[in-house]
Amino acid sequence: MQVFTTTPFDDIAAAGELFAELEACGYDGAFSYETKHDPFLPLALASRTTTRLRLGTAIAIAFARTPMTLANVGYDLAHLSDGRFTLGLGTQVRPHIERRYSMPWSRPAARMRELVLGIRAIWDAWDGIAPLHFEGEFYRHTLMTPAFDPGPHRVPRARLHVAAVGPRLTEVAAEVGDGVIVHPFSTRRSLLELTLPAVSRGLAAAGRDRADLEVIVVCLLATGATGAELDRSIGVVRKQLAFYASTPAYARVLEVHGWDGLHPQLNRLSKEGRWDEMAELVPDELIEAVAVVGRRDAVPGLVREKLAGVADTVSIECTRQPDPAHFADIVAGLGGGGR
Repeated sequence: MQVFTTTPFDDIAAAGELFAELEACGYDGAFSYETKHDPFLPLALASRTTTRLRLGTAIAIAFARTPMTLANVGYDLAHLSDGRFTLGLGTQVRPHIERRYSMPWSRPAARMRELVLGIRAIWDAWDGIAPLHFEGEFYRHTLMTPAFDPGPHRVPRARLHVAAVGPRLTEVAAEVGDGVIVHPFSTRRSLLELTLPAVSRGLAAAGRDRADLEVIVVCLLATGATGAELDRSIGVVRKQLAFYASTPAYARVLEVHGWDGLHPQLNRLSKEGRWDEMAELVPDELIEAVAVVGRRDAVPGLVREKLAGVADTVSIECTRQPDPAHFADIVAGLGGGGR
């Protein structure tokens, strides 16, 4: 199992140094993500300070952009990184796409499928495989003149990964993506009962084998070297899970465990801005089912236990409480960097 991480950053100028540290820690790959800052600029810097680390977005917001803009940035970052770049895409939710980005929203699974196919059609045109003539329901790309054609890839194309949120998007990710990124709000039971069956349906629809797809599961860590550190980390994770559990997209995970009543309560409190009260409603059982909870030396075994038979790659993170040493001891315990 390869070991990745998703890393927060506030100082984009220091991103090159940060990703170099992650490479030195033994990670096989590291992702940026899109919240307060552009997700691509840090990776441009990281491509110059790393040599082995796989770089990617987990995720960039797909519907804030078009297939052409994503094809361009994917092409450029693939070249900057000598073929180490993964373009990880997610949908976000309707209010953000319409009200924050002023972009259209409809049928997210179908739109994501078409967007991925559109990006590939553009790359095919640049690589001389076929003229650009992509006409879909949501996107249309039929013009490519020499002035705007960067020419064939000189390195491997960027991998295209899709965030798996809900069964239908998971199916699409497995059908058209090079990889599936599974959200941290998952339990072993939800992975087995919801995620893997959807992956199988998507692969079957495309006539693909499981070996054709990389399954990345993000694991949220609640850990510490002492009891006090572990308690503080659990408190941070409890607040993060309260936020996730308030979101309709993740309610299916709660339903699998019979926690159906928790989502409506948390959703109501979130709309009222009562964030501290939300955390108080999250039971310990939910934290232990979703997050990997334990002393630092126990975490590698707990990760393997959760993901055995499910994941090709694990991405370990606690973005709301970053570890100063980047969880290097845990990476070593998981065998990151080929250890």
